Amino acid sequence: DEETDSGGDGTEEPGETGQTFDPAGCSVAEPSAREQGYGVPAQGTRPSKYYVHDVAVSVLHERVQYLDADGKLITESLRDYSKKSVLSAYATLDQFLAAWNSAERKQAVLDALTERGVFFDDLAEALGRDCDPFDLVCHIAWDRPPLTRRERAEAVKKRDVFACYGDRARAVLDALLEKYADTGIGSVESAEILRVDPLSSFGTPVEIVRLFGGKDGFDAALHELERAIYDRVA
Repeated sequence: DEETDSGGDGTEEPGETGQTFDPAGCSVAEPSAREQGYGVPAQGTRPSKYYVHDVAVSVLHERVQYLDADGKLITESLRDYSKKSVLSAYATLDQFLAAWNSAERKQAVLDALTERGVFFDDLAEALGRDCDPFDLVCHIAWDRPPLTRRERAEAVKKRDVFACYGDRARAVLDALLEKYADTGIGSVESAEILRVDPLSSFGTPVEIVRLFGGKDGFDAALHELERAIYDRVA
Protein backbone atom coordinates (compact mmCIF):
# COMPACT_ATOMS: atom_id res chain seq x y z
CA ASP A 1 0.00 0.00 0.00
CA GLU A 2 1.14 3.53 -0.71
CA GLU A 3 1.89 5.74 2.24
CA THR A 4 2.30 9.47 1.98
CA ASP A 5 4.58 11.58 4.08
CA SER A 6 5.15 15.24 3.53
CA GLY A 7 8.79 14.77 4.51
CA GLY A 8 8.79 17.91 6.65
CA ASP A 9 9.26 20.87 4.35
CA GLY A 10 9.88 18.66 1.34
CA THR A 11 13.51 19.69 0.96
CA GLU A 12 15.19 16.40 1.93
CA GLU A 13 15.80 13.63 -0.52
CA PRO A 14 14.27 10.27 0.52
CA GLY A 15 16.77 8.37 2.61
CA GLU A 16 19.41 11.11 2.48
CA THR A 17 20.20 14.58 3.73
CA GLY A 18 22.02 17.44 2.12
CA GLN A 19 20.20 17.17 -1.23
CA THR A 20 17.40 19.53 -2.22
CA PHE A 21 14.28 19.05 -4.31
CA ASP A 22 12.14 21.42 -6.27
CA PRO A 23 8.71 20.08 -5.19
CA ALA A 24 6.92 21.68 -8.11
CA GLY A 25 8.98 19.84 -10.66
CA CYS A 26 10.08 16.86 -8.56
CA SER A 27 13.66 17.39 -9.74
CA VAL A 28 16.89 17.14 -7.80
CA ALA A 29 19.43 19.93 -7.38
CA GLU A 30 22.32 17.75 -8.50
CA PRO A 31 23.50 16.23 -11.83
CA SER A 32 20.50 15.56 -14.04
CA ALA A 33 19.22 12.11 -14.93
CA ARG A 34 20.73 12.51 -18.38
CA GLU A 35 24.14 13.09 -16.82
CA GLN A 36 23.72 10.22 -14.34
CA GLY A 37 21.84 7.91 -16.75
CA TYR A 38 18.26 6.69 -16.36
CA GLY A 39 18.03 3.62 -14.16
CA VAL A 40 21.71 3.82 -13.19
CA PRO A 41 22.56 3.97 -9.48
CA ALA A 42 24.37 7.12 -8.43
CA GLN A 43 27.86 6.34 -7.14
CA GLY A 44 28.57 6.07 -3.43
CA THR A 45 25.00 6.49 -2.17
CA ARG A 46 23.08 4.53 0.43
CA PRO A 47 20.27 3.66 0.00
CA SER A 48 20.31 2.66 -3.66
CA LYS A 49 19.33 5.66 -5.77
CA TYR A 50 18.04 5.66 -9.32
CA TYR A 51 16.53 8.12 -11.76
CA VAL A 52 13.26 7.21 -13.45
CA HIS A 53 12.02 9.80 -15.93
CA ASP A 54 14.04 12.49 -14.15
CA VAL A 55 12.60 11.60 -10.73
CA ALA A 56 14.98 10.41 -8.01
CA VAL A 57 13.91 7.05 -6.57
CA SER A 58 15.52 5.56 -3.47
CA VAL A 59 15.37 1.88 -2.46
CA LEU A 60 16.05 0.73 1.10
CA HIS A 61 14.94 -2.38 3.00
CA GLU A 62 12.56 -3.45 0.22
CA ARG A 63 10.81 -0.06 0.27
CA VAL A 64 10.79 2.55 -2.50
CA GLN A 65 10.61 6.30 -1.89
CA TYR A 66 10.14 9.16 -4.33
CA LEU A 67 8.51 12.58 -4.51
CA ASP A 68 5.25 12.92 -6.39
CA ALA A 69 4.30 15.91 -8.53
CA ASP A 70 3.05 17.76 -5.43
CA GLY A 71 6.33 17.28 -3.59
CA LYS A 72 4.95 14.66 -1.20
CA LEU A 73 7.16 11.74 -0.21
CA ILE A 74 5.63 8.47 -1.44
CA THR A 75 6.64 5.18 0.14
CA GLU A 76 5.62 1.79 -1.20
CA SER A 77 6.94 -1.73 -1.31
CA LEU A 78 9.65 -2.57 -3.82
CA ARG A 79 7.50 -5.38 -5.20
CA ASP A 80 4.42 -3.18 -5.74
CA TYR A 81 6.48 -0.42 -7.33
CA SER A 82 8.22 -2.93 -9.60
CA LYS A 83 4.97 -4.62 -10.59
CA LYS A 84 3.45 -1.29 -11.65
CA SER A 85 6.58 -0.51 -13.63
CA VAL A 86 6.42 -3.83 -15.50
CA LEU A 87 2.69 -3.58 -16.20
CA SER A 88 3.14 -0.06 -17.56
CA ALA A 89 5.14 -1.67 -20.37
CA TYR A 90 3.48 -5.08 -20.70
CA ALA A 91 -0.15 -5.49 -19.64
CA THR A 92 -0.05 -9.28 -19.89
CA LEU A 93 2.47 -12.10 -19.62
CA ASP A 94 1.87 -12.96 -23.27
CA GLN A 95 2.84 -9.44 -24.30
CA PHE A 96 6.04 -9.63 -22.31
CA LEU A 97 6.93 -13.08 -23.70
CA ALA A 98 6.29 -11.90 -27.27
CA ALA A 99 8.62 -8.92 -26.78
CA TRP A 100 11.24 -11.07 -25.04
CA ASN A 101 11.25 -13.82 -27.65
CA SER A 102 11.42 -11.40 -30.58
CA ALA A 103 14.14 -9.19 -29.11
CA GLU A 104 17.48 -9.26 -30.93
CA ARG A 105 19.13 -8.65 -27.54
CA LYS A 106 17.43 -9.73 -24.31
CA GLN A 107 19.51 -7.20 -22.39
CA ALA A 108 17.80 -4.40 -24.32
CA VAL A 109 14.43 -5.49 -22.88
CA LEU A 110 15.90 -5.52 -19.37
CA ASP A 111 17.51 -2.10 -19.84
CA ALA A 112 14.19 -0.64 -20.99
CA LEU A 113 12.47 -2.04 -17.90
CA THR A 114 15.18 -0.59 -15.66
CA GLU A 115 14.49 2.82 -17.16
CA ARG A 116 10.84 2.36 -16.17
CA GLY A 117 11.77 1.53 -12.58
CA VAL A 118 12.48 -2.20 -12.36
CA PHE A 119 15.62 -2.46 -10.22
CA PHE A 120 16.81 -6.02 -10.74
CA ASP A 121 19.69 -6.07 -8.25
CA ASP A 122 17.43 -4.88 -5.44
CA LEU A 123 14.71 -7.36 -6.39
CA ALA A 124 17.16 -10.27 -6.46
CA GLU A 125 18.52 -9.24 -3.07
CA ALA A 126 14.98 -9.05 -1.67
CA LEU A 127 14.19 -12.56 -2.92
CA GLY A 128 17.49 -13.93 -1.64
CA ARG A 129 18.01 -15.99 -4.79
CA ASP A 130 20.29 -15.63 -7.81
CA CYS A 131 17.29 -15.36 -10.12
CA ASP A 132 17.39 -14.53 -13.78
CA PRO A 133 15.93 -11.05 -14.41
CA PHE A 134 13.47 -12.71 -16.80
CA ASP A 135 12.15 -14.74 -13.88
CA LEU A 136 12.05 -11.71 -11.60
CA VAL A 137 9.76 -9.96 -14.09
CA CYS A 138 7.46 -12.98 -14.42
CA HIS A 139 7.42 -13.45 -10.65
CA ILE A 140 6.65 -9.92 -9.49
CA ALA A 141 4.16 -9.12 -12.27
CA TRP A 142 2.39 -12.45 -12.79
CA ASP A 143 3.30 -14.54 -9.71
CA ARG A 144 5.28 -17.17 -11.61
CA PRO A 145 7.76 -19.15 -9.45
CA PRO A 146 11.24 -17.75 -10.19
CA LEU A 147 14.12 -19.91 -11.38
CA THR A 148 17.78 -19.20 -10.83
CA ARG A 149 20.18 -18.89 -13.75
CA ARG A 150 21.84 -22.11 -12.62
CA GLU A 151 18.51 -23.96 -12.71
CA ARG A 152 17.88 -22.76 -16.25
CA ALA A 153 21.40 -23.70 -17.35
CA GLU A 154 21.11 -27.19 -15.88
CA ALA A 155 17.78 -27.70 -17.65
CA VAL A 156 19.45 -26.87 -20.99
CA LYS A 157 22.27 -29.35 -20.31
CA LYS A 158 19.81 -32.16 -19.62
CA ARG A 159 18.13 -31.67 -23.00
CA ASP A 160 21.40 -31.88 -24.97
CA VAL A 161 20.23 -29.23 -27.42
CA PHE A 162 23.66 -28.81 -29.06
CA ALA A 163 23.99 -32.33 -30.45
CA CYS A 164 23.94 -31.10 -34.05
CA TYR A 165 27.21 -29.16 -33.61
CA GLY A 166 30.78 -30.40 -33.76
CA ASP A 167 32.76 -31.07 -30.61
CA ARG A 168 34.54 -27.72 -30.44
CA ALA A 169 31.43 -25.73 -31.33
CA ARG A 170 29.51 -27.60 -28.60
CA ALA A 171 32.29 -26.81 -26.15
CA VAL A 172 31.96 -23.10 -27.01
CA LEU A 173 28.20 -23.22 -26.43
CA ASP A 174 28.71 -25.05 -23.15
CA ALA A 175 31.14 -22.34 -22.07
CA LEU A 176 28.62 -19.64 -23.05
CA LEU A 177 25.97 -21.45 -21.03
CA GLU A 178 28.27 -21.45 -18.01
CA LYS A 179 28.90 -17.73 -18.49
CA TYR A 180 25.16 -17.19 -18.50
CA ALA A 181 24.76 -19.18 -15.27
CA ASP A 182 27.56 -17.21 -13.60
CA THR A 183 26.95 -13.66 -14.81
CA GLY A 184 23.69 -13.46 -16.78
CA ILE A 185 22.44 -13.05 -20.32
CA GLY A 186 24.00 -9.60 -20.74
CA SER A 187 27.51 -11.01 -20.66
CA VAL A 188 26.64 -13.70 -23.21
CA GLU A 189 25.32 -11.06 -25.60
CA SER A 190 28.36 -8.83 -25.12
CA ALA A 191 30.52 -8.21 -28.15
CA GLU A 192 33.57 -8.90 -25.96
CA ILE A 193 32.47 -12.30 -24.65
CA LEU A 194 34.71 -14.27 -27.05
CA ARG A 195 37.77 -12.43 -25.71
CA VAL A 196 37.08 -13.50 -22.12
CA ASP A 197 38.16 -16.70 -20.37
CA PRO A 198 37.30 -19.47 -20.89
CA LEU A 199 36.01 -18.54 -24.37
CA SER A 200 39.37 -17.09 -25.39
CA SER A 201 40.95 -20.54 -24.92
CA PHE A 202 39.15 -21.71 -28.06
CA GLY A 203 41.03 -19.21 -30.24
CA THR A 204 40.52 -15.70 -31.52
CA PRO A 205 36.97 -14.43 -32.03
CA VAL A 206 37.38 -15.00 -35.77
CA GLU A 207 38.52 -18.59 -35.20
CA ILE A 208 35.63 -19.26 -32.83
CA VAL A 209 33.07 -17.87 -35.26
CA ARG A 210 34.51 -20.11 -38.00
CA LEU A 211 33.59 -23.15 -35.89
CA PHE A 212 29.98 -22.26 -36.69
CA GLY A 213 30.55 -21.62 -40.39
CA GLY A 214 30.81 -17.85 -40.04
CA LYS A 215 29.12 -14.97 -38.26
CA ASP A 216 25.60 -15.87 -39.38
CA GLY A 217 26.04 -19.40 -38.10
CA PHE A 218 27.42 -18.19 -34.79
CA ASP A 219 24.58 -15.68 -34.35
CA ALA A 220 22.05 -18.42 -35.12
CA ALA A 221 23.67 -20.71 -32.54
CA LEU A 222 23.61 -17.94 -29.94
CA HIS A 223 19.91 -17.34 -30.58
CA GLU A 224 19.28 -21.06 -30.31
CA LEU A 225 21.07 -21.04 -26.96
CA GLU A 226 18.86 -18.21 -25.74
CA ARG A 227 15.71 -20.00 -26.91
CA ALA A 228 16.82 -23.10 -25.01
CA ILE A 229 17.46 -21.08 -21.86
CA TYR A 230 14.08 -19.35 -21.95
CA ASP A 231 11.91 -22.02 -23.53
CA ARG A 232 9.64 -22.27 -20.50
CA VAL A 233 8.12 -20.12 -17.80
CA ALA A 234 7.96 -21.81 -14.41
